[in-house]
Amino acid sequence: MSRTRPARDFCLIRHGETTANAAGIIAGVTDVPLTAQGRDQARALAERPWPDDMAVYASPLNRALETARLALPGRQVRLHPGLRERDWGVFEGRPLARQPDREDTPDQGEPWADMLRRVEAAILGICAEHPDALPVLICHSGVIRAARVLWTTGDTGTRPPNATPLLFRTTGPDLTETPL
Repeated sequence: MSRTRPARDFCLIRHGETTANAAGIIAGVTDVPLTAQGRDQARALAERPWPDDMAVYASPLNRALETARLALPGRQVRLHPGLRERDWGVFEGRPLARQPDREDTPDQGEPWADMLRRVEAAILGICAEHPDALPVLICHSGVIRAARVLWTTGDTGTRPPNATPLLFRTTGPDLTETPL
């Protein structure tokens, strides 16, 4: 699939561990809180060296916003609806083992193709808006998987770890994903 590449490198960070992650259930757009471990994971990110020139964005879901505020205190955090998790419809709150195939559209949920378009538009727009600052986007597993499909391997890959910065760097025609 031939897609427009982002104008620059960017960093994606999945929020800290949530109560849904700990319980092994599908949260999607359900606004679940961070666990104590998730808050600790987010605070640990504040100890990392970050560039001065960053543009910080977060999904509007509280778990991403809280992660951003704990991880990058004192930084302006902009909310972007394009960074929210996929709406799993009737599967929200059910065990992960019952999650349908990604390409299937769950009843009352968001089609995968729509999510890919939403994530693509969000990341392309953010990167174009900040040519001189590293975009650091605090988001969700589904957003990171969409970025992989759009610009790296074409595959969703494994579930990304919580609170681990992943740098998507331009290398040739594709991007590479590197944990920082």
